[in-house]
Amino acid sequence: MYAVIQTGGKQHRVSEGDVLAVEKIEGQKGDAVVFSEVLLVSKDEDLRIGQPFVEGAKVVGEIMAQEKGPKLIVFKMKRRKGFRKKTGHRQLLTRMKIKEISL
Repeated sequence: MYAVIQTGGKQHRVSEGDVLAVEKIEGQKGDAVVFSEVLLVSKDEDLRIGQPFVEGAKVVGEIMAQEKGPKLIVFKMKRRKGFRKKTGHRQLLTRMKIKEISL
């Protein structure tokens, strides 16, 4: 059984027991999070596709950690002009474990 959920402007394909990193969700370690924006649910041969979301479907996950992603370097330069600008960014992430997918 798997589902496609939408969170943080992205879509993730998840199954029960999966661990994934999503954009930061408020909460502490051990808190439960319910995703109600479920786009697709597949159970054996039964496939339900939402318009845009599947009615009554939800995915329950547990927060495992609040962390930062890898550092990304942003470097801008204009040739022959002496313009150089270097900045960096680290995205805040939430590591989650998927506990349950229900219709």
